[in-house]
Amino acid sequence: MSGRLWGSRFSGRLDERIDRLSRSLPFDRRLFEQDIDGSAAWARALRRIGVLTAGELKAVLAGLEKVRGEFRQNRFRARATDEDIHTAVERRLTDLVGAPGRKLHTGRSRNDQVACDLHLWLKQEAARAAKHLSELAASLLDLAKRSIDVVLPAYTHLQRAQPVLAAHHLLAYVEMLARDRKRFVHAHAGADVLPLGCGAATGVAFPIDRTALARELGFKRVARNSMDAVGSRDAALEFLAACSICGVHMSRLGEEIVLWASSEFGFLRLDDRVATGSSLMPQKRNPDGAELARGKAGRLLGHFVALAATLKGLPLAYNKDLQEDKEACFDAADTLDGVSAALRATLERSGFDTARCAQALRGGHLLATELADYLVRKRVPFRRAHEIVGGLVAAADKRSVDVTELPLEVLREAAPEFEPDVRKALTIAAALGARKAVGGTAPGRVRRELQAWRRRLASWGESPI
Repeated sequence: MSGRLWGSRFSGRLDERIDRLSRSLPFDRRLFEQDIDGSAAWARALRRIGVLTAGELKAVLAGLEKVRGEFRQNRFRARATDEDIHTAVERRLTDLVGAPGRKLHTGRSRNDQVACDLHLWLKQEAARAAKHLSELAASLLDLAKRSIDVVLPAYTHLQRAQPVLAAHHLLAYVEMLARDRKRFVHAHAGADVLPLGCGAATGVAFPIDRTALARELGFKRVARNSMDAVGSRDAALEFLAACSICGVHMSRLGEEIVLWASSEFGFLRLDDRVATGSSLMPQKRNPDGAELARGKAGRLLGHFVALAATLKGLPLAYNKDLQEDKEACFDAADTLDGVSAALRATLERSGFDTARCAQALRGGHLLATELADYLVRKRVPFRRAHEIVGGLVAAADKRSVDVTELPLEVLREAAPEFEPDVRKALTIAAALGARKAVGGTAPGRVRRELQAWRRRLASWGESPI
């Protein structure tokens, strides 16, 4: 087979400028495994309805495996007429086995073929992304366990707010990653539908057992509408949405690392193996991995927006615009993989500077809320307690001291409910220990959460997506 799959009714060669824009083999050759798997399953389906003889099926399957080997060993040689991975595989197969290869496309269109290949790939990549998120969550849990006694300021509006266990802070990102993992599980389910056997737009004209075909390829469901199957890319969009949201979460984690590792904060010490230097300034230690985690989020968001914009104006069924799905998905998967790995390395080779964290707890009136809570326990309405403590904070600022350093007589002038036992409430340990409710940063609560997450991560590893 020397020409294009569609060239029989055309005269003359395709203009090189159109050909160059249309060719997708340079990037969709990545789908060779999926294309060969789908082609082998289709060949067996054709054998079941008598299109292929037993001997022809054997030749086709052997030929497909030889083509697979050529791709795996990087020995495949493309021709100018190999527009895409589907054309390339079928052309090479026919070169190898002759006439039986020319029968393989019976009842099949590149429209349902590419959708099938993409769905197989999306399932694989969604499962891989979920696995990598489990590994990143495990790295966070390990750092949290190593830092179980570290206390640092929690921030709102990037202003010091209240004391928090570093482990509790890290567990917030574990929660985010758990939700991200659910999104990839959902993306996997969205792709777990067989498009093959839907033809170009209106279905297949041969009695193909699509349920058997789905079972052979590992799909749970069969697409019920041929036009939707070949003309929609919801599965790709859901995958990109999962990548985008996960990228946002990783970006936020990266930003925390950048801040914590800065000289201004100094909470986190980065190992030399996860920091870089400056070509000019010898003293620099740059958290490049974390910065790139932050920067790559825009790339991931861009892929989602680009594909959504491509899809929004398309009539059914297939349009060449849909070729834009693959580069977006491929790059998103690679980007997320790289970011996840870099963050794991950074977390595994970092540790908190406990002295610097403790120093940061000594400013910013971090225990002001404890004063208000103390008054509430003395039956002062919270809004009134808030006003009283706000005045005390202003008084402390005038004296250039922390609110906890005000003498008892000053506290009592503001509210007679203050008693000498107020000093017991004005400690970091008391502030942490008071937050025992589910979701709080009390040490006992955080230790239980760590144990619960260890069990949950173990269950993720035991059960497939």
